[in-house]
Amino acid sequence: MNTPPSTPGREHADGPSVLIGVLVPLSRPGWAEAGRHVLAGLRLAVRDANDAGGIGGRPLELLVRDTAADPEKAAAAVEELADLGVVALAGEYHSVVARAAAARADALGLPFLCSSAVLDALTDRPTERVARLAPAQSHGWRIYADFLLGAGHTRVAVATQPSVYWASGTRVLRDHLAPHGGAVVELDMGSLAAADVCDALVDARATALLLLVGHPDPAVPIVRAVRGDRRLTDLLIGAPAGQPEFTEWADLLGDDGTAIPFLRYLPERLGPLGARVEKALSEQLPEAPSFVAFEGYDTVTVLAAALRSHGTDRSGLAGSWPHLAVEGTRGPIRFSRPPGVDVWQWAWPPVQVVDRDPRRPDRFRILHTG
Repeated sequence: MNTPPSTPGREHADGPSVLIGVLVPLSRPGWAEAGRHVLAGLRLAVRDANDAGGIGGRPLELLVRDTAADPEKAAAAVEELADLGVVALAGEYHSVVARAAAARADALGLPFLCSSAVLDALTDRPTERVARLAPAQSHGWRIYADFLLGAGHTRVAVATQPSVYWASGTRVLRDHLAPHGGAVVELDMGSLAAADVCDALVDARATALLLLVGHPDPAVPIVRAVRGDRRLTDLLIGAPAGQPEFTEWADLLGDDGTAIPFLRYLPERLGPLGARVEKALSEQLPEAPSFVAFEGYDTVTVLAAALRSHGTDRSGLAGSWPHLAVEGTRGPIRFSRPPGVDVWQWAWPPVQVVDRDPRRPDRFRILHTG
């Protein structure tokens, strides 16, 4: 799916549009459902910002490009959007893609507010131009490791594929579990079939298996194989990257997709703004809005505040991050530079470990918060 580009600089009665470039995965092999949710949140926030008078009377307008989870395609889109006159870049879900986009945006002097990608090393060097709403992977995945330890899991297997994102996650888990006597056993899905995973888990004496792999393949076949193996009845399956958040997961796996804990970035209760946005998103999306849709909404809300306070000049906008204080759907948003993170970071969004309730797969149970 390719979203048709809006007309750059389209004239309105109250002035030309203020253009924001958007990167989202809307086609395979990208996680298209996640991309749709980010985009729904972005578009709703643009509507609300324009209803409130836009930016000094000028309307906001999104120029959307489908990254399809391709870093090279994303970098090329950043070049195109910069040439079209966008004042800032927003969006992206996949960490490796966001990293490529951030590098290109930084080189071009284009401010980038990343909505959903969590990789700590979003850039190779410290930059003033890039900011992020989603928590850094090291923060969220340490909270997930705390959940595992609290549930008594110290021998954890990870089914993994080659990727800087999965390798980073494995390292976070290993570093956090080791001081507590825990161990991480890696299962390379480049050399194992889904059915072979079950034997490997028995041999490793693992009590938990984490899915650090792509969705739907090989994640879905792995879950089916493990759920169907009587030797692994008591094994916990986990998915810290959030695969079970989306309805496609439930549609593909049914009951087998329940009771698989994952990370999501929502508070236990939404405030008035969050509740209003949730209702509006529910009317736009064919399924319940995910936390990713709230990330999209908050992205434009922050950018609109920055544009109103610091103007539409790219350099001024890039300098706005540490001065912003914005009420988002999930709480007050301020940016800082946590240790080890080279971009401006909301530190921190609320973090939950949740799963789909086996008795009501359309509902989520909160298992742990951090």
